[in-house]
Order: sequence, then C-alpha cells, then structure tokens
Amino acid sequence: MTPSSSRVLFVCACLGMLAFGIVLTTLGAVLPSIIERFGLDKAHAGQLLLIMTFGIIVASLVFGPMVDRYGYKGILLVATALILVGLEGIAFAPTLASLRVAIALIGFGGGIVNGGTNALVADISGGERGSKLNLLGVFFGISAVGVPFVLATLTGRFSQSALMAGVGALVIVPFAVIAASGFPMPKQPQGFPITAAAGLLRDPVMLLMAAILFLESGVELTVGGWISTFVKEVLGVGAGNALIILSLYWLGMMLTRIAVGNILKRASHIGVLYVLLAIALVGAALLLATHNIAIAAAGVFLLGVGFAAMFPTVLGFIADRYATLSGTAFSLAIAIALTGGMSLPFLAGILGGVYGMRGSFLIVPVALAMQGLLLGVLAGRLRNA
Repeated sequence: MTPSSSRVLFVCACLGMLAFGIVLTTLGAVLPSIIERFGLDKAHAGQLLLIMTFGIIVASLVFGPMVDRYGYKGILLVATALILVGLEGIAFAPTLASLRVAIALIGFGGGIVNGGTNALVADISGGERGSKLNLLGVFFGISAVGVPFVLATLTGRFSQSALMAGVGALVIVPFAVIAASGFPMPKQPQGFPITAAAGLLRDPVMLLMAAILFLESGVELTVGGWISTFVKEVLGVGAGNALIILSLYWLGMMLTRIAVGNILKRASHIGVLYVLLAIALVGAALLLATHNIAIAAAGVFLLGVGFAAMFPTVLGFIADRYATLSGTAFSLAIAIALTGGMSLPFLAGILGGVYGMRGSFLIVPVALAMQGLLLGVLAGRLRNA
C-alpha cells in the first residue's frame, strides 16, 4: 500500500493519542464504582492503577524496536485493538482476575499507542517536529478533560458498565482509520541493529534529554495527581472547586500547546522552553506563597502553561538526532520519563505526610530549576553537534 499523505498520518496519530488519553483517564474516573462493584479496599484499588502503569512502562520499552523493525501499522492496529478489548473488559468483567487482565491490556496497548504516535509524528514532520509534537499533545489533553466530564455528566442516566462500554466503542474510530491508511516502510527491514541501539545507553546527550524528561514527567504528574488534595487541605477548597482548579491546569497546557505549535515554527526552541520554564516557576511561587484561592488558581493555570512544551519539544530533539532509530530512542526516553512520573508523585506523597502538602510541593520549583540547568547543558551539546 502506498503510504498516505503526512496529513492523513497525522490524523491517525491524533486519534491514537485521543485513545491514550481515554486509557489514562477512564480507570481513575470509574475507580469508585469498581471499588463498590468488587468490594475492594484502597490497597487493592491502588494495585489496579499499578497494573496499568506497569503495562504502559513495558510497552514503552518494546514499541520502539518493533516499529523500527516492522513499521507502524501492524503494531498500532494491535495496540488499539487491545485498548478496545480492555475497556470493554473493564465494563463487563465478571471477576477481579478478569478485571486485572483487562486493565493490563489497556495499559500495554496505551503505552504502545503513546510511544508509537509520537514516533510517527516525529518521522513525518521533517523540520516541524517540535511544532507537530506539541499539537499532537493537545489531543491527549482533549481526552484528559473530556472523558471525566462526559462520565460525570451522564452518570445517573446510564450505568457505569454502559458508560464504559460506550467509551470503549470510541476506540473503533482510530482502529478503522489506521486500518484504512498506508504507513511508511520499516526503517530497519533487514534486522534490528542491536549494537547501534545499545549505543543510545552510552550517549551522554541521549541520557541528558532523558533526564530532562524524567523531571518533566515527574512534575507534570505530581501537580496533576496532587493539586486537588493541595487546594483542599491547604486552602480549604471544596471538592467541586478543587476539580475546577485541576481543570485549569490541563486547560493551560492544552491552550499553550496550540499556541506553541505555531511559535516553534519561527522561534528558537530552547528560547521558548526557557520562557515557559520561567512561567512555570512563577506559577509554582504563586501557589506556594498564597492563601488566596484566586491567586492559587492562577498559579495552577501558569503551571499548565509552563509545562506544556517541554516533553514534546525534547522528543523532537531526540527524533532529529536519532532519525534512523527514532522509535528505539523514543522507547528509552519515554520509559525513563515514566519512572519520573512514578517516583516524584510518590515522593510528594511521602513528604506531604511529613511536612504537609505545601512542603511537598517544593519538589516542583526544585525540579524546574534542575531542568533549567540541564537545558543549558543540552543547548551547548546540540550546538556543538
């Protein structure tokens, strides 16, 4: 099949990213009903989230070598099918064991779709990689905001199982579009270059970019996971208003990615990242220093703005540097980033128990300062290269 135009392939990637957003948000949104349905305590409920995260990490390690060796189409079709089956399994699982299998499926399928769509966009975007990867990230945000909102709106009219089944059915759309589209040929059709791939682990520039993504994923998920608790405990905000403040975080990120997608076509990528880092630091300072709800909400919005471009733009740097092994390079970078996404929120929880939420959120400005230092080193290495 002749590869479809870059525009069609970008649509495929965007639909895939919507599916990944569904994966990451749906389980959390329906977890209370799952707890009630199976009579789970918090420890067992937490294990379900861990199963999904583990599936995403495993998939993030394997997708890159597979797309470099076999191409994108087959693996993306299998991954979206796994997500579809997994979501329907969550809706109708008769036992806890089958529920765990379904959650593992959506985690593994979602991890492949996340990495595969980012790598695909990097491959087809040429000199606009940073811009297009930021626009791709917008579609994750649409799911992250939209799915919980839709579920909350329709709860009471339909059962949780029916709602889950309906959300799962939406994944048929990306599956069908991917199936109907042509994709580029594999980059390594004669065999996977193990020696070259192993060299990525010894490349200081690759590890430097992965360290930046480790910190970025950590602060993004720390704020996304703990901000509702922060404003409730520190500022006395009610549960409903806490969710509104959380939505400001995702809204700031989405709007900025739309804007940055155009700005990066004309401006220095490193310069834009430094500006956004400064905005994020201002947002963190407002949040940590204030006792005023409106100022705290502004700080949360600025954090979303400041975090928006780092992850997709650094992935663009990786794709530029490792064009012949971009899938494998993305696997390594995303897997390292996900370890940050697990460890920093966990650390924030431990510190919150000892020093309170305001003390635990000092992680955010510290990590941003470290990113600024690493970004300066990276800028010098990229110029020399």
